[in-house]
Amino acid sequence: MTIRSTLLAPTGIAGALAGLFEHGMPFRLTAYDGSAAGDVDSAIRVHLVRERGLAYILTAPGDLGMARAYVMGDLELEGVHPGDPYDLLVLAMSRFTLRMPSPVELVQLLRALGISHLLPPPVPALEHAPRWRRLVDGAMHSKARDAEAIHHHYDVSNRFYELVLGPSMTYTCACYPTADATLEEAQAFKYDLVCRKLGLRPGMRLLDVGCGWGGMVRHAVTHYGVTAIGVTLSREQATWGQEAVKADGLDDRAEIRHQDYRDVAEGEFDAISSIGLTEHIGVRNYPSYFGFLRDKLVPGGRLLNHCITRPDNRLTRTGAFIDRYVFPDGELTGSGKIITEIQDCGLEVRHEENLREHYAMTCRAWARNLAAHWDECVAEAGEQTARVWGLYLAGCSRGFEINDIQLHQVLAVKPREDGSVDFPLRPDWLS
Repeated sequence: MTIRSTLLAPTGIAGALAGLFEHGMPFRLTAYDGSAAGDVDSAIRVHLVRERGLAYILTAPGDLGMARAYVMGDLELEGVHPGDPYDLLVLAMSRFTLRMPSPVELVQLLRALGISHLLPPPVPALEHAPRWRRLVDGAMHSKARDAEAIHHHYDVSNRFYELVLGPSMTYTCACYPTADATLEEAQAFKYDLVCRKLGLRPGMRLLDVGCGWGGMVRHAVTHYGVTAIGVTLSREQATWGQEAVKADGLDDRAEIRHQDYRDVAEGEFDAISSIGLTEHIGVRNYPSYFGFLRDKLVPGGRLLNHCITRPDNRLTRTGAFIDRYVFPDGELTGSGKIITEIQDCGLEVRHEENLREHYAMTCRAWARNLAAHWDECVAEAGEQTARVWGLYLAGCSRGFEINDIQLHQVLAVKPREDGSVDFPLRPDWLS
């Protein structure tokens, strides 16, 4: 069998790079050497500004090299907003894939582009170290290493998050009651859904692990009359959240702590919510995690676990871009694995649902906020951080749309010795 080479006569840098795309390049690519390739009529154009960007692309093939070049300003976009490059990501994730050149093609490519571009430039300052170098912060998912990973992503700037997340300051999947609901309505509906699933009533005690800026705590205390403790590894979140608790006049019944969930000494909680934390704890730690939460519940108490999942139940570490720039040490698996571990620790699973379409809509809303407040976001956190967020939100939104990732809520209860759990015969949170 003869394999036809597509790189025998590259027409400049753009032509050589275009040859790496298996199904053609559906946007227009131009390069600093004056070359061009791709769809002439495309409204989306990508320009390679300088040689350093080419070195990034060649020394880290795939999304990491492209991200480095974009974050450093070596790739510029036309036809999409840097805060919301969704249309470009739709093309990138749907209509073409990068292929590995054959050895002959690789030699020809390097001759055309220059061997010097195999020397990797310094990586962007905000890029997290590769996994193997993070051992200085401790073993995977040690307390110290988890704290550093959370600090990397969540302690950017509370003002930046206010601009992107909106007034709810909620950085987890919303639940849209209708297709035309606003982001704020959807976030409030999500919190209320969790409260109803947990069966909260006045006088109950709630623990919210991975509480972020305290949205769940404040909603539950305000609307359901519980007392609540929220814990987060982000000092910035804890400071903001506790100030919000005081501003709402809830500090006699609510507390937001800067604390590892493993250090919570209190017990006898009637309900526990874990919204967006499981992604950070490591799949191998699920047994100890769910066992710890089980032991914090009273008999008959409920647990609601809400987290990003995969369509299958294999362990999947996040890709290079997400791992280095967004969620260091993040791991995902399927809802089946989560349900298995919850059951194996002695809790009874009573309900689960997939909200992946809701998370696609949530990410799109955050991206629109980022684009609308672009100049202020750049001034607050820097253009490199803003560019990372634009790529991240667009890519995640598309990932949820095409079922590459999902979002599951799993509701469980700690049975009493006689097996009773005080559940309604039919789910009363659906009414």
